[in-house]
Formats: sequence, C-alpha cells, structure tokens
Amino acid sequence: MLRVATDIGGTFTDLVYVTPDGAVNTAKSNTTSGEFEKGVMDVIESSNISPGEFVSFVHGTTIVINAITERKGAKTALITTEGFRDILEIGRGNRPDFFNLEYEKPEPFVPRFLRRELKERINYRGRVTQELDLTELPAIIDDFRNEGVEAVAICLINSYANPAHEEKVLEKVKELWPAVSAVASHQITREWREYERTNTAVLSGYVQPIAHRYLDRLTSRLSEAGMNCTPYIMQSNCGIDTVKSARQIPITMIESGPASGIWGAAALGNLVGEPEIIAIDIGGTTAKCALITKGEIKLNTDYKVERSDVSAGYPVMVPVVDLVEIGNGGGSIAWVDDYQRMHVGPQSAGAVPGPVSYGTGGTEPTHTDAFLALGVINPEYFCGGTRVADMEAVNKAMAGLAETLQISEQEAAHGIVRLATNNMVNAIKLISVNRGYDPRDFTLMAFGGGGGLNAHALARELNIKKIIVPKESSVFSAWGMLLSDLRRDYLLTQIVDLREENSRQITDTLKKLEKEALEQYEEEKIEKGRVSFSRLARCRYQNQEHTVEIPLPDGDIGPAEIKDVCDRFHQHYEREYTYRLEAPVELVCYHLIALAEIDKLNPEKHPKTGLKIEETVKGKREVDFVENGTHEAVIYDGNVFEPGMSLQGPAIIEESGATLIVPPNFACYIDDYGNYRLNLLEEGE
Repeated sequence: MLRVATDIGGTFTDLVYVTPDGAVNTAKSNTTSGEFEKGVMDVIESSNISPGEFVSFVHGTTIVINAITERKGAKTALITTEGFRDILEIGRGNRPDFFNLEYEKPEPFVPRFLRRELKERINYRGRVTQELDLTELPAIIDDFRNEGVEAVAICLINSYANPAHEEKVLEKVKELWPAVSAVASHQITREWREYERTNTAVLSGYVQPIAHRYLDRLTSRLSEAGMNCTPYIMQSNCGIDTVKSARQIPITMIESGPASGIWGAAALGNLVGEPEIIAIDIGGTTAKCALITKGEIKLNTDYKVERSDVSAGYPVMVPVVDLVEIGNGGGSIAWVDDYQRMHVGPQSAGAVPGPVSYGTGGTEPTHTDAFLALGVINPEYFCGGTRVADMEAVNKAMAGLAETLQISEQEAAHGIVRLATNNMVNAIKLISVNRGYDPRDFTLMAFGGGGGLNAHALARELNIKKIIVPKESSVFSAWGMLLSDLRRDYLLTQIVDLREENSRQITDTLKKLEKEALEQYEEEKIEKGRVSFSRLARCRYQNQEHTVEIPLPDGDIGPAEIKDVCDRFHQHYEREYTYRLEAPVELVCYHLIALAEIDKLNPEKHPKTGLKIEETVKGKREVDFVENGTHEAVIYDGNVFEPGMSLQGPAIIEESGATLIVPPNFACYIDDYGNYRLNLLEEGE
C-alpha cells in the first residue's frame, strides 16, 4: 500500500510515492495547463502504480494562483456595507513606485457596477450600531443573475469583530440563489484592515467555482481509478486540509506548492540537526526562498499577488509561508534589452515549447540551455535519460545571443548563469539580511530541479559554509507534502494591553478559539485526541501600525506569562528594527494553529550495501565551472549513492531527476538519509 503526493508546478507535475518498506520512488510528467487533473493522472500512469493501492494521497496545485494571474476566474460580484463600495479602488497609498506621477493602481477584480451596498453597521468593538436591512438584497441578486455573475463575495465593515450580519447576508444569498458560489470574509479571516479583507473575499470568490470544478474532476477521476482513501490538499500555511475545507475556501491553496517545499526543508533540517536553514526551491519557472529559524517557519498574512517594483499587487489575507519568489528557473529565458544589456527571466519557456534543448519549438536560450552548453548537464542523460538534448539547437541559440552581445558563446553562457545567480542571491538577501539575519549563520538547503545546479554558487556569494541538497531534490516539494499534518489557522483581531489585569481576558479568548477549532474538526469526524495547538500573538508598541508575532505559552495566561511575552516582544522587535522603546505593549491579533495528526511519512535512514564510491563512477568529461574555469570532472551516478560515501570536486552527480555540481575545492558527503552535504574546503584540505 502506497503513500502518494503530487505537486503541479509551472513546468512539470511531480509525484512521490513511498512503499510499505520505506522505499521512495518518483516520477514527472508535463503540466497540462487548462486540464491539470490530466497531468496528475498522467504522472500516476507513468509511475506504474494504481490509485487502488493508495493509503494516503496529498495534492498541491497551482490552479488558484494561475486563475488569478491569468485572469481566468469566475465573474464575481461584491456585497458590502453602505459607503464602502469603492474600497477596492481606494486601496492603499503605499505604492512601490512612489515617485511615478503616472502610476495607476491595479484594476479591481470586480467592476464598480457589480459592487453593491446594504444598509448596516457594526463598530470596531463588534457592537451593532445600525441593524442589517435586507430589503434590497433580492433586487441585487436578480441584477447579478442577469449579468451572468458566477460568484458572490460578501465583506461588511468590521465583520472581523462580529460576523453576525455577514452570516445573515450569506444565508439569504444562498436562499435566493442556491446555484451561485458565495463566500463571506469571516469564513476566511477575522483580521482587521477592510481593503485587504475585501480583496481577499473577492479573490476567494473569483477562484471558488474553478477550484470546485477542478477538485471535483480530480477526486472523481481518482475514485473511478479505484482510490478509496481520503484525499488531502496542500495549503499555503504548510499544512494539509480536507477537500471539503479546501472547496469552501480555495484561496488558502494560493501558494500550496512552495509551502510544501519549505515545510519539507524545515522537517529535514530538524531531522539532520540543522534547524537554521535558508531554503531555496529552484524550479522550471520560478525560484522561491524562505528563512527557517529554530526549525520553525514564519507565516504572514500580507501576501500580495503580482506585487512588483511598479505595482502594489493584490493583497490576500490568509496565512502564507513567508517567502520571496522571483521569475528565475531552469526555463527562464535570456534576452537583451534596447540598451544591449542581457537579462534572465522572468519570462519562461515553460513545459511547452520548453527550453531550446527540448527540441519542441523553443528558440530563445534559457538557464538550462546554458548549463548544457557548459557541459554541466549531460545531453545524453537529459531529463533523467527520458530524452536527448537538441544540442544543435542549443548551439544555434547561444550563437545568436553571443552575436547580439558581440561576445563569445562561452561568455554568453557564463553571463546567463551569473545573472541567474545574482537574481537568486538578491532574493535570499530579502528574507535574511533585510530582516536582521546573517546568511553565514545558516545552512543553505537547495532543491527543485535547479537546486543542485546553483547551490554552490549561491553559497559562495553569501559566504555560507554548509549546503544540503536533498536526495530526489527535483520532487522535494511533493515529498514535503507527505510530512504534513492537517492544519488550520485561526486569527482574531482584538486589541488588548499586555497587562496583568488583562490576563484572564487573553486566556478566555484563546480557549474560545481552541473550542471553535475542535468543533470544526469534530464536524469532519477528526477526534479531539488527534488535535494539538500552538498559540501566537501579534504584538506592537501602543498605537504603532504594524506588529511582531510572538509565541504564547500553553495553559492559562497569568502575570508571569504576560511579563515573559513582553520581554520576548522587546527582543524580537529589536532584532528586526535595531531598537526598542520604553512604551506599553499591545496584543493586536490572536493566532491559533490547530494541528491534527494523520498517518504521515516517517523518514528512515537509508541502508548500506558496502558499495564503494569508485563503483558509482559513470565516466569523465570536460565541464566549465564558470568561476572555477574548465576542468575534467568525474561523473557519478547519484541514484546508487549510499550513506557514508564522500568525494571531492571537480565532479558532477547525476540523478534521474536532477544534476548536482561539486566544483573544485568543494567536498560532498552523503548523510544517513541520502542527502548531499557540501562544504568549501579550506586550504590544505
């Protein structure tokens, strides 16, 4: 019986399955845009396994983020409080391109004629100051129906403090129009900030019908193929959830793929005794990086879709792993601007037509093509030997780029690799140096199809001494899903001074949130004994704007606990902002994490047969290591590596799904779990 996880990426759909004896197997197939469930069934078929053998199945998908960025969601309408119809256009004034006098705000996902108001008012304390008037709602619904609306989002002012009016509106909408997809903001978040909350409700409504159809098609096809276990969906908060919950609030899946990779990095770091990790996931289209401290991942709820140097993007107020994502991956295209400057990305060749080396119509050189031109990737063992790289097309594309820049083909390939490295280094600095952390204090964990190709260069640029490239790194995000528990995050904005006299109020609020979480799990027949809680509080100095998240202790909160939380707040605040204040501290938002244990993967140490490292050598070839020059490198078969093996560069390790560079002056050691541990040799070693 098999534990299975599938992850849909921008280029490939990955699959990992674990057999009862602990053996890990992997597979890849092309992502089938527009019919993602086909890609899932294709990769299952190529693995020669049957859904009837599954004892657990976890799925991560890009369908939500794709629907938003490609503008392929449902036609959505908004119902809000009288006077707040234009909140989506008012937005925020903190635009990134601040001095651009011609700056235009992102266009709302709901046009003004589909934004309607109801008379009602609840104040910030949750008290009703004007009763809800539903007399105009039937006419509003009729108008929406006539306009071809497919989804209705509901967001009333201050409903985070008291959702009573939203609940009534949602109930009435479903009564008047049972067929429409409807969602209210309190179902997603109980945090304040009306613009962010409104936009989140709108985007959730926008993707809800599409997510419903996709999840229904996927579960139906799996069921028809014989799957009997309960499927789970990966969430952006590094946990998994039931299909029922994911269907209700699909916006929580917005970054499910990257979240599983970062979660896998944290789990693996704890397993091998490296709790301080800089994790970077380098795929075919993008690179994502995150910071893991003391084995824990930071989440935030100020994620923004399509944010860039010139656009404020669209806020999504759900817990998302705190990461930085850039458009650099194996398929990133090298191009030259009007000033004869070369760039790499964010445009990607994707899976179709793919890099030039695929021989399927691509004409512009990519990051992957550069590594082929330098001899790093074996053209005869391309994509794990599933295809032969079209080197004639690669050489032609590199020659064209070199001619445009008036440099040699080798220099063009060097430039692509160096630019991509620089882009990823800058992304890592955003999640480390910019937040008060020194990268030299961390271990770099690089995964995804490009992790092993780029890890050494990133570590060198950042002066990081230790590198981990996981075994089967190309499907690491799918592997991370198999380590996840069921997770739900409950956030509640409720401002209270962190003083002794408020300790009872804080305790009561936490217990109320825990009771709510248990009731929701019990509705899905998840026993109370399987649920555990982690408590957090978002705190600030009195009357400041933004917050710092601090762990809270279990049990009752008393005077001693209040003092401890305040002390920790001062420490966290000073590390992030370099100073502390002699000012009162406020608790602004409660954050409760409710985890429910499931039967997940328990990684085991890899066996040893006594195979010698010399027996894994496939041959030798000339490889251009860019910064280290061209050397004759030993080529190793990573598929048969065993714990305890070690080697020194210059070397190339080839796995079925990835290639790992071990440059001159680097050593590589295989740990007990089959991971590659790289470090820079000191002089004399």
